[in-house]
Amino acid sequence: MSLFVTELRRLGKRRVTRLMLVLLVVGLATVATAFSFSSEKLSPATVAAAEAKANNNYQNSVKEWQRSVSECEAAAARGENTEERYGPNCGKDYQPQPDMFEANWYLPYQFDFRAEFPMFIAVFAASVALFGFIVGASFVGAEWNTGGMMNLLLWRPKRLTVLGTKLAALLTTVLGLTVVLGALWTAAFWLIASQRGSTAKMTAGVWRSIGLDGLRALAMTLLVAAIGFALASLGRHTAMALGAAVGIFAVSEIGIRIAVAVLGVQFGDRYVLSTYAQSWFLKQAELFDYDTCQFSQGACEPATYMVTWQQSAVVFGVALVGAVAAAFWTMRRRDIS
Repeated sequence: MSLFVTELRRLGKRRVTRLMLVLLVVGLATVATAFSFSSEKLSPATVAAAEAKANNNYQNSVKEWQRSVSECEAAAARGENTEERYGPNCGKDYQPQPDMFEANWYLPYQFDFRAEFPMFIAVFAASVALFGFIVGASFVGAEWNTGGMMNLLLWRPKRLTVLGTKLAALLTTVLGLTVVLGALWTAAFWLIASQRGSTAKMTAGVWRSIGLDGLRALAMTLLVAAIGFALASLGRHTAMALGAAVGIFAVSEIGIRIAVAVLGVQFGDRYVLSTYAQSWFLKQAELFDYDTCQFSQGACEPATYMVTWQQSAVVFGVALVGAVAAAFWTMRRRDIS
């Protein structure tokens, strides 16, 4: 039996893997099920009711405005000062207009697959990435902690081959799981949109865009799983990866934000990892510096800085290569005992 098949089976039989898989599937199913109840397909009767409500509110607002103007004119005839209470010209210049009462404001929420599903791709990717990180870290961390790695090297004494095969087994598992669950996730939300939402304007170009979003999500899940694996291998313990993840989050999202704020660094969020995660999924993230706000015709025009998905790819690629290379280098150099 090949080492790769053995590692695939070993990964699949681990209790952590099975538990995390159950939690992942239950979590995703719960999100999809709960969300399906929040959306309601808009029927002609629903739209007509919303239009009637908007028109009724408009008519009531006009009546209230007319009453206020009449009161103001009566008070002005008695010689009272009305400007402070009713405004200049008794508020006649502020008559309510029909476009101030749009029917859309009175419609129930309807899920739009074309506009909103990309956000759920990011939710899916975050969930599977967390699964991959924990399972990947536990997979190699437990081997080091229990002595299983040393026993395996007695049977197959090629260190880099063993570690590389374990990583390949992990990535293959995460890849297959992401593809299968991603297809089910897409089908579930397409069903929700078909039955309780809208699938309008789904052109071939939109599907291509969703496909590219899915590929970015897949790349992110594989990257996070590989980094979790590498960190646990470096520390020879699952807790090393989890501790490093908490530390990186604290430094990036708290420490760096505080530091750049104190130092007055322009566009400080470009040094924060969450900005690059956002730009990876949304294709770009625009940062604003309101301290340099310029006023033009009464409007604020702050300086902007754009973080693109290509920059995110470089940042995450460097992190991936650095972590994996360090794990393989230490595997080759360290004393296995």
